[in-house]
Amino acid sequence: IGVGARVRPPPRLPERLAVCRAEAAAYGRCVQASTAPGGRLMKDLCAQEFEALRSCFAAAGKKTPRGGL
Repeated sequence: IGVGARVRPPPRLPERLAVCRAEAAAYGRCVQASTAPGGRLMKDLCAQEFEALRSCFAAAGKKTPRGGL
């Protein structure tokens, strides 16, 4: 790695999961329910929960300064 090599910022998933705990849990419950015995995971089955989680992650990313915590 050279002197001018770009340094990767730290992963922000843990911080975003902490902020979006309820949305992540709702999406997880939806996926788990659809993969239970007799269930079928199909495209867009949990789209509403996924969109809520994605929106929360995006909003949480805007609140976090570039330098991390």
